[in-house]
Amino acid sequence: MVNNSRYTTQLQAGLGLIGETKTLLELWAPGMTVNELYQLSLDSGRFPNITARRIRNIVVECFAPRYLEAKSGVVAAQYLKQLMSKISSAELIQLMFLFTCRANPILGDFIRQVYWARYSGGYAQITNDDARIFVERGIDDGKTVKRWSETTVIRVSAYLTGCCSDYGLLERRQRSVRPITPFRITSIAVAYLAYELHFSGVGDNAILLNEDWQLFGLAREDVLDELKRLSLKGLLIVQAAGDVIRISWTQSNMETLCDALT
Repeated sequence: MVNNSRYTTQLQAGLGLIGETKTLLELWAPGMTVNELYQLSLDSGRFPNITARRIRNIVVECFAPRYLEAKSGVVAAQYLKQLMSKISSAELIQLMFLFTCRANPILGDFIRQVYWARYSGGYAQITNDDARIFVERGIDDGKTVKRWSETTVIRVSAYLTGCCSDYGLLERRQRSVRPITPFRITSIAVAYLAYELHFSGVGDNAILLNEDWQLFGLAREDVLDELKRLSLKGLLIVQAAGDVIRISWTQSNMETLCDALT
């Protein structure tokens, strides 16, 4: 569910921005435009040490693409706002991670292709050089609109590892070499993603193959196992017969799902 497969430098406007995102979710209300949210953020006094220009960058270039651009009719901010006061910070951060990867294809691909390959290969760390090689390969493969300068490549490489650190995939240590940390999808993220895909019209069998699961290191059989765990909580019912999966969805929409999760 990526809205644009091109690689950009948009992460330079902000990496995880976890604290800022929580504050903006509190300020935002359904129907509010991006400019209205920006103005409210300025007037609220909630960002006393951030310049007006920086606030605008955060709202327009980070928050809006990640949480306000409707994908398959879903505006993420609506449901994150509903959930944020009732789930743990770690659970909320995993949802932020999902939407940030969707809005920034370069980050999603880096995690799928580099992070999980290193993780499953038993590596202890990921370096900015690993990220740089990935970025250069993407440029060679035509993933960017034009070739980036060496300075831009170095900066974007650091953004990738920094963002992984913000979301808990890498440790916060020296910036050029970051130890890999254990990263396991939460049941909240499993339920949210499965239902969101379902309500967007994805078939039961196709849901298990959606590339968003790869952000959490899950292959088809792993997803099926996670859904079976959800069924024990009554959030859905899974019937598996060979390669054919049938899911009975017990929640009628995302609002009722969020209520059930909390």
